[in-house]
Amino acid sequence: MSSNQSWVSMLIYLGAFIAIFYFFLIMPRKKEEKKHKSLLESLKKGDKVVSIGGINGTISRIKDDTVMLKVNENNEIELLKKAVAYKIED
Repeated sequence: MSSNQSWVSMLIYLGAFIAIFYFFLIMPRKKEEKKHKSLLESLKKGDKVVSIGGINGTISRIKDDTVMLKVNENNEIELLKKAVAYKIED
C-alpha cells in the first residue's frame, strides 16, 4: 500500500511541475509569438521600425517575406519580416 501512495504522490508532483512549466514558460511565449505575428501583418509603407539587430529605418516597400528598409537618404536594406522587432510609435 505504501508503494502505491508513493507513486500517486510522485504523479501529483509531476503533474504540478508540468502545469507550472506550461503556465510560466510555454503560455507567455505563445502569447508573445501571437503578438509579434499581428505586428508583422500590420506593417505598412512608411512605418518606422527597429530590427532585432538594432537597425532603425522606415519601411519603403513590402514583399511577401521581406521588407525594404530605408536607413538613410541613399541606402535601403532588405530584411526578413521576421527580423522586425517592433514599430516606433510617434
